[in-house]
Amino acid sequence: MAVNDPIADMLTRIRNANTAKHDTVDVPASRMKLSIAQILLDEGYIKKFDVIEEGSFKTIRITLKYGADKNDKIISGLQRISKPGLRVYANREDLPKVLGGLGIAIISTNQGVVTDKKARELKIGGEVLCFVW
Repeated sequence: MAVNDPIADMLTRIRNANTAKHDTVDVPASRMKLSIAQILLDEGYIKKFDVIEEGSFKTIRITLKYGADKNDKIISGLQRISKPGLRVYANREDLPKVLGGLGIAIISTNQGVVTDKKARELKIGGEVLCFVW
């Protein structure tokens, strides 16, 4: 089945697996999704991710992270901001802060996919993909 918004599909799969307290979740791979997974790993929201090749088809297997027991979720929220029907852009002065700096905004810039903090350091804006907290 064709997916109109693959990034929203990835976020929904992670959200659903997190709610169901699964250890891993599989997502069809793309460069954008790999960049998002790398940011989630760097920021400490997931344990790890692996790229699994099944013939010509690649899948990202994301290992979710929990607290001391599985009731303590590290990812408490994921929200898609820029959608195919309504793109949301922010210049460097208007970059969003998620929960007053407690969460991250993932932004697609001309220098790659970065967090809002990194975009402020680089003094660049871009398309606001999603919020994670």
